[in-house]
Amino acid sequence: MKIKVLLVDDHLLVMLGIQQLLEHEADLEVVNTICHPARLEEEIIKHNPDVIVMDIRMKNDNGIEWTKKIAETYPTCKVVILSGYDYDEYIHAAYEAGAYAFVTKENSAFELANAIRQSHLGIKSFPIDRLSNYNSPLTKIELNILQLISEDKTNAEISELLNISRRTVEHHVSSILRKLDVDSRVGAVVKAMKLGILE
Repeated sequence: MKIKVLLVDDHLLVMLGIQQLLEHEADLEVVNTICHPARLEEEIIKHNPDVIVMDIRMKNDNGIEWTKKIAETYPTCKVVILSGYDYDEYIHAAYEAGAYAFVTKENSAFELANAIRQSHLGIKSFPIDRLSNYNSPLTKIELNILQLISEDKTNAEISELLNISRRTVEHHVSSILRKLDVDSRVGAVVKAMKLGILE
């Protein structure tokens, strides 16, 4: 079974070049290439791609916003972000949006193909040193709430302690889970400890 890849980039020449490179890989199949993300959802429904390779910056679209949308709506599609720049902020934004890999256009076809294979297997590939040198992706209030979660406090208790509504606490908790890419409060605490955000 070949890994089905959908390419999204508003630079036609770049995209066609990537398509040609990927077609040399026996286990990858480019199911389509699109220049306008407006067609992205219908293409996902039509081709059911395993991996979407998407440019981070397009004229009228933001690859990060699309990545969030895909991660929420089509979780079986893994997104590999392709960027002309390897700014730390881009790497973190891609990571937090739910992308599985970040590849710069300077990287070789081999590295892109590898990132596609890893993503298909559910393995994230990011420049880890760049992620670990990063300051916490959480805001100050989110860090406070996470600290209280690690002390086994309920949302009601956190709401009283921080003098904010329970609804606000819930909003922050879901933001924490999304940013840390986990699906439970326990997972958030464990991940934050691994990242060195929590002691």
